[in-house]
Amino acid sequence: MAVTTLPPIPTTEPPPAPDAASFLTEAKIGPRDGARRTAVIAMSGGVDSAVTALVMRERGYRVVGINLRLFSPGDAAHRANPCCGIPAMDDARATCALLGVPFYAVNMETEFGEAVVDRFVEEYAAGRTPNPCLECNRHVKFRHLVQRARLLGADCLATGHYARVVPGDTPAGRPHRLLRAVDPTKDQSYVLHTMTQDQLGFVRFPLGALRKTEVRTLARHFGLPVADKAESQEICFVGKRSYADFVAARRPDVTRAGEVVDGGGRVLGAHRGLVHHTVGQRRGVGIAGPEPLYVLRLEPAANRLVVGPRREAAALSLRAEAVALTDGAWPEEPFPVEAVVRYRGAPTAATVSLGVAGGGEATVSFHGEGPVASPGQAVVFYRGDEVLGGGTIREVATGT
Repeated sequence: MAVTTLPPIPTTEPPPAPDAASFLTEAKIGPRDGARRTAVIAMSGGVDSAVTALVMRERGYRVVGINLRLFSPGDAAHRANPCCGIPAMDDARATCALLGVPFYAVNMETEFGEAVVDRFVEEYAAGRTPNPCLECNRHVKFRHLVQRARLLGADCLATGHYARVVPGDTPAGRPHRLLRAVDPTKDQSYVLHTMTQDQLGFVRFPLGALRKTEVRTLARHFGLPVADKAESQEICFVGKRSYADFVAARRPDVTRAGEVVDGGGRVLGAHRGLVHHTVGQRRGVGIAGPEPLYVLRLEPAANRLVVGPRREAAALSLRAEAVALTDGAWPEEPFPVEAVVRYRGAPTAATVSLGVAGGGEATVSFHGEGPVASPGQAVVFYRGDEVLGGGTIREVATGT
């Protein structure tokens, strides 16, 4: 009788785990240039800042961890403040203890309250849509924290942002350049566009060439206590609450009911407070129609919500204020860009025409159908992966 050879039983063994050492090459983490140099690390208590401290230590720097106390919620469990309350501070301290580096806590509640929280509330009350992470970077991390790091005699400040900086040879020659991160799902260059040349020369983003999966692998390999800590997806000072409830607690007037109208002023229904709506919103408008309706604009003076179809929401152009270019230049001639008008939004071909030098104003004209743009958000100018600059959207011209 013939002998039948059975095929091998397929293995269910998982593929070998990636070698963490392969993520510590200079191509991934930057040059090992830290000998006799000090790096202050902004420690939030999460995995990204923990691996930032680890990477800078691996690059040879003397590392000092600083945790910012930005906002103290009223609840004992710090539900409203997952990334900068006491539990987060304890996680940052535990990471520094494991790495064997000094840890300091710095109270910046006043600076954060004035520059971020108060602005957030007032902007929403005025019918605009602010970006608090951008303002925190602009006014707290890259102004106040950079100053603190320099007072400590540090050679640089490193943060866990996902972005890249290509060093220039300023002041005489090439400027520093800000680029998108390698991992497009984590890129944070949009909220970093306000950085100056001085800041770009002082700040390091050691995670910019790493993917989030690689960051997790490094954290697990080195046994960091926050290796598997979940990411916070909320606005840090709002937490699990809705931003509308947060704003309404400070500005009760924003919850007044009012009319919902179309672009021609025809009343379609009622809203329960403008704070519950933002430009470009589709879900939650509460008005049925033959096609989906989007929020076109908010009119706080009349307490009206204006809605319409997608074609009426698309921007033809916009005006921006507080405009700055990353290289510090101010071209007189219009120049082409890919414009992004919301965090992780799709780039849209556009032309930027700058106003008078020193005025900080610009007009952005979109080619073809433009994006849905919200006053109060940032418009950021890209050329490929490079951030050219940006500003705050003041007003939007649509087809209505």
